[in-house]
Amino acid sequence: MQQSLRSLPSVDRVLADPRVREALASYRRDIVVDVVRRRLETARRDLAAGGSPLVAFPELVDGVLADLTLLGRPSLRPVINASGVVLHTNLGRAPLSREAAAAAQEAALRYSNLEFDLDSGERGSRLSHLESLVCRLTGAEAALVVNNNASAVLLGLTALAQGREVIVSRSQAVEIGGGFRIPDVLRQSGARLVEVGATNRTHPRDFADAIGSETAALMRVHASNFQQIGFVTKPTLAELVQIAQEVIWPGAPLVIDDLGSGTLLDTVPFGLSPEPTVQQSIAAGVDIVTFSGDKLLGGPQAGLIVGRAEQIDEIRRHPLTRALRVDKLTLAALEATLQAYRRGKAVEEIPVWQMIAVTPESLRERAEGWRARLAAAGLPVAVVPGQSTIGGGSLPGETLPTFLLALVAPHPDELAARLRRSNPPVVGRIQQERLLFDPRTVLLDEDEALLSAISAGSTQA
Repeated sequence: MQQSLRSLPSVDRVLADPRVREALASYRRDIVVDVVRRRLETARRDLAAGGSPLVAFPELVDGVLADLTLLGRPSLRPVINASGVVLHTNLGRAPLSREAAAAAQEAALRYSNLEFDLDSGERGSRLSHLESLVCRLTGAEAALVVNNNASAVLLGLTALAQGREVIVSRSQAVEIGGGFRIPDVLRQSGARLVEVGATNRTHPRDFADAIGSETAALMRVHASNFQQIGFVTKPTLAELVQIAQEVIWPGAPLVIDDLGSGTLLDTVPFGLSPEPTVQQSIAAGVDIVTFSGDKLLGGPQAGLIVGRAEQIDEIRRHPLTRALRVDKLTLAALEATLQAYRRGKAVEEIPVWQMIAVTPESLRERAEGWRARLAAAGLPVAVVPGQSTIGGGSLPGETLPTFLLALVAPHPDELAARLRRSNPPVVGRIQQERLLFDPRTVLLDEDEALLSAISAGSTQA
């Protein structure tokens, strides 16, 4: 055993290997030295424990180079989403349009007038860049952008309802992904939650009866990732607005609508159930509407607050606004996304809407093309009908018809794991001992990488 330990090469000998010397051109010397020492220490422990025999020197160098490659690989990496979940929260939700990505890149590479007024030559506000565009698209009097919708809700409640009551239907005191709970947000904002109604049924009179001098707002909360069916009822936004307007004492309560996903397009023409639009909330007379930028809007992560100028101005002046502000890359990408709506080109340019709008016939054709390529390589594949999911807390329970590439594998879990380790990683879904790949969520320029990964992963079985 001691002879085997003495046979381990020194750090200097490993560093002198031509391949390791070449790696020193790409990594700091101290990092390479640390990787070599770790590899040698692992070999020493294995030998001392009576484990594997002495590793050959070339294999040791291979391990060092593999470790260095892993160190140099970015942690945040592009992934091929073949799961069929359009807004996959774990995979970054909405991919940006080419226009939005180009705008963000341009903002990153150059200086900009982020907080500089080009007319006066004096300090400007980053909050002003998108306001007029958002107002034109939604019909709101004023608008504000923060870093996500949770921030938008927290900021709005903190600025407008701190120390007072906010009335919410018991059925909407919800928890969404990541343990985000509306009651917790209300407590954090300093507002006091008043739940009304029953779990499944809340009537307008429940809100009206709960209003008192301490009531700051009536609030509707989007159901996000669940739905209630059957013996269910809830007040409309118009009814909540009417109830608030009928309060006779000064300081009548506001109506706040947390739309969550926040779409600007009618979802019905795409074969989906009606999803309340931002424009509809504003038209109903709501004071404040909050929604996300990276869900059905199809842009970068952001939270938008739109509504009446008086309330938006009050929110804008709150100290928390600065802590939740967005950077120039987000502003640039969001503006480019919103411009697609202004031009009436959202469905043509924004990936989320392209995926939603694609026809089952087009998906079948694409899946058949995949099948033909992989079948020619001898893989057991077929095209089967299936369903895609919107996801991301949008349109809960809603699916769209699709056609899937189905790969029969003796151990689908193992194959799925190999595909996740490929470059780029591929994420599909397993059903009935088959690994399924949905073309709806695979970008058009990812076909070759997807098929190469499937072929390579299948041959490793």
